[in-house]
Amino acid sequence: MEVNLAQEFTIKSNAIEDKINQLLPSQGGFQPGVDFSASTMVIPVVDLTETAQGSVLRQDLQTSLSLTSVTEFSVFNTTSTIINTTGYYRVFGQFNLNAGSGSRQVEFKLTDGTTTKVILDNIQRAASFGAIPSLIFDFNILLQAGESLTCEASSNASANGVTRQIADLQGNLINP
Repeated sequence: MEVNLAQEFTIKSNAIEDKINQLLPSQGGFQPGVDFSASTMVIPVVDLTETAQGSVLRQDLQTSLSLTSVTEFSVFNTTSTIINTTGYYRVFGQFNLNAGSGSRQVEFKLTDGTTTKVILDNIQRAASFGAIPSLIFDFNILLQAGESLTCEASSNASANGVTRQIADLQGNLINP
């Protein structure tokens, strides 16, 4: 009767050491004098990450849209706060630049009340012009505490769309 025992191999790899240091910083990474080993024994690995995080949906399904997961907005000739709650968000919709004279402009801005940064804009400066076909926008943002996303549209322009929170501030995905 022949018995097959698992064989052990020592692994010395800078790439593996670097990955351990990156993935396990609280463990002090790879320690000098400690060798990694491999075995010919087959050990099944069961990934329970999604369930342990409180989700049973795949990540791509968690970003789906639903009646209760989206918030619509429409901005015309004003400045509106679109989102002011912490987390990761998807923002998408369309710009409409209407016929008329003067500048037409739509801007999305991130602000903390002191500093404001334009993150997306659609500007057309001209004396007189016709309507421009709708332009699509689709972007993701992160809002920290005290930050908000605003949209400003001139009198000849508008932005219509929806927002969808995709994760909380810690990166935990939000189900639709």
